[in-house]
Amino acid sequence: MGGLFSLEGRVALVTGASRGLGKEIAKAMAEAGAHVVLTARSEEALNENAEAIRSAGGTASAVRLDVTDEDAVVDAVARTISDAGRLDILVNNAGRAYRAPILEADSADWDAVVQTNLTSFFTLSREAARPMVENGWGRIINIGSIMSQIARPGVSAYVATKHAVAGLTKALAVELGPKGVTANAIGPGYFRTELTEPLQHDPEFSKMIETRCPVGRWGEAAEIGGVAVFLASDAAAYINGHLLIVDGGLTINL
Repeated sequence: MGGLFSLEGRVALVTGASRGLGKEIAKAMAEAGAHVVLTARSEEALNENAEAIRSAGGTASAVRLDVTDEDAVVDAVARTISDAGRLDILVNNAGRAYRAPILEADSADWDAVVQTNLTSFFTLSREAARPMVENGWGRIINIGSIMSQIARPGVSAYVATKHAVAGLTKALAVELGPKGVTANAIGPGYFRTELTEPLQHDPEFSKMIETRCPVGRWGEAAEIGGVAVFLASDAAAYINGHLLIVDGGLTINL
């Protein structure tokens, strides 16, 4: 496959690729021609996903990674360069949420969310940007949220970190853009993933999403893959520092 949307010859590292949006992003990038390095803490799920990509005709490898371990992050990037010869695309997708009213929120839980949702994005972006800058080409794609722009009660750490991801994306964009590396973010709305299962099982909340969202439903995880491929491809060469909201129109509907 060639053309503007092709990722042939590219190497992509995707975090949180054992399930949900990360799994689908990795699959879509492989289908577009990239060699995909899937990372997450669940080695068994990673191996299964990588094998599924290979069985479908793509190329993929799996690397167990705890994104909150800086030494492991450095090693994962170095291993990717060693094994695949290059690193062109980074998708910072690994994330977590802690639900509690602000008056009951625990500082340790706050710190854990910040480490996963924000600090790891910084660390991975810094390490991945080095070979990208050296090659004069790169794409950093951060997975934010509609909570990068709005807020709802009970998820203070998640909202704060996702707002910060939008800011980090802009900082990366202005600093790395002159070196041939663009940085953009995707802001998913409510998708049916493991992370949102508690909300999916809440009949009142689920009905609210389906009623308020103009397309009348939750997003399906597979629907995020093409968005990531677009931002990673030459078709998005002049897009830099942008937060692309993918929510079926939910946040524009009063």
